[in-house]
Amino acid sequence: MNILVLMQKELRDARRNRWFLLYTVVFTGLALALSWLSLAGVGTYGFAGFGRTGASLINLVLLIIPLMGLTLGALSLSGERERGTLLSLLAQPVTPLEVLLGKYLGLALAICAALGAGLGFSGLLMAGQGGTADAGAYLHLVLLAVLLALTSLSLGVVISAAVRKGATAIGMALFLWLVLVFLGDLGLMGTALVLRIPIRDLLWLSFFNPLQVFKMAAILAMHSSLEVLGPAGLYAVRLYGERLLPLLLSILGVWTLIPLLVAYAIFHRRGAL
Repeated sequence: MNILVLMQKELRDARRNRWFLLYTVVFTGLALALSWLSLAGVGTYGFAGFGRTGASLINLVLLIIPLMGLTLGALSLSGERERGTLLSLLAQPVTPLEVLLGKYLGLALAICAALGAGLGFSGLLMAGQGGTADAGAYLHLVLLAVLLALTSLSLGVVISAAVRKGATAIGMALFLWLVLVFLGDLGLMGTALVLRIPIRDLLWLSFFNPLQVFKMAAILAMHSSLEVLGPAGLYAVRLYGERLLPLLLSILGVWTLIPLLVAYAIFHRRGAL
């Protein structure tokens, strides 16, 4: 019951959060724009479907959803701790676990609503033009985007549990976002070229970046192949075969659960301090 009340509070706070509303509007607008561009050549080339916009939508999710999850998660505890309201909250008959789960689940629902708005309207626009053949691939992208959002939120909550000031938490969240984004394809390729990293080690390095794991899973769900990722993608498919997609989903699950457990351990020890 306490968790449900805290979830409702977080949802109300999210609706009043200008940054959350801005993220939602930008994400929805860009997703619709990408879908509209994919329909621009319908008369000449026929309906391009989800395959034409898939890569763009994946990159859009990679940029905005982790930023949303990290920043909102980073403010979840540190913002209230800085304002002094967290001390009052913990003085109520609630446990630290209930507070953490209530905040996490409330923010998770808010981010999922933003995802639903962006990808939902985009999918409806494409379906309205007869692009239902790739509905399964599109649904896979939506589900993977939700999992990436939960992962990003968990990482943000860890920062929030460890940091007292909201500004510091936001700065750390933005830095982590930059690290995860720019240590993606280009960062791994540059490192592999300089250090001559074997393909096997390059693949394992990719598993340490949840954004890369999401990207591999999304491309694999769309095309049943990772040829677009080069030798590392081909090596992954040959090594794991049909087990690759379940493995990638499991890795994202671990990236979601472990940070959340770490956040609880820190929050349980520090409380409102």
